[in-house]
Amino acid sequence: MLDELTVTLLRYGFLLLLWILVLSVVAAIRRDLVVGARNRTATPSARQMRRNPELQPQAPAPRTAPTRLVVTEGPLRGTSLDLAASPILLGRAQEATLVLEDDYASGRHARLFPQGSRWFIEDLGSTNGTFLGENQLTRAQPVEPGVPIRIGKTVIELRP
Repeated sequence: MLDELTVTLLRYGFLLLLWILVLSVVAAIRRDLVVGARNRTATPSARQMRRNPELQPQAPAPRTAPTRLVVTEGPLRGTSLDLAASPILLGRAQEATLVLEDDYASGRHARLFPQGSRWFIEDLGSTNGTFLGENQLTRAQPVEPGVPIRIGKTVIELRP
């Protein structure tokens, strides 16, 4: 059998491992909150874009306006949403418009919103980022039909 000293050392070792786990979880949550707050203040919202025309991109409007959001890759492949005049919240949270079944997506990962005749995508401070084409988003960007938007393993596109 194990002597009393060995059992005590094992107990303290286990306690130390538990504390390391707790502290690493707290550090990860803190990092997500700080990065999320920084991204939300750096990205102009749809309301700010309406108030200040200088924030609006000056690119020409697309020839055909998109009418659907289609999931082309990932667990929800084949899912389609009709686009309306309201923003679309993307993420794992149940209140999201499109609930992603993707371990690499945050609860409130990204937002797709209309501005005039165009649609824009913005990252909402997600942990793993949102990619438009090959570029990671750092601010709201216009989305052209057919350009892939990647969130974790999920890829979506706007389609006419």
